[in-house]
Amino acid sequence: MGIRKRLSGSTERPRLSVYRSNKGIYAQIIDDVSGKTLVSASSLSKDFIAAANGTKSDQSVAVGKLVASKAIAAGIKDVVFDRNGYLYHGRVKSLAEGAREGGLNF
Repeated sequence: MGIRKRLSGSTERPRLSVYRSNKGIYAQIIDDVSGKTLVSASSLSKDFIAAANGTKSDQSVAVGKLVASKAIAAGIKDVVFDRNGYLYHGRVKSLAEGAREGGLNF
């Protein structure tokens, strides 16, 4: 049974979705009611410069902080965390901790 069957983001609490590849890590905040991506950040985007030379875990923390700052600028404070089936460990955990440090609640 997939995690998306039990988890969905609303207008009040959108979904923070994480995708992890070998080269980078991506985070999106999605409103599932309207089906729109509200905020996104990744370690391969143009506006990402912090911790570019660090480890992948360092980059994940920085992406978490970046997506949190963009979300707060867009008026989003509370989210539902969607780990997309990845274990809550390593880079996924680092991104979540970075987002919490940035001011998101989940």
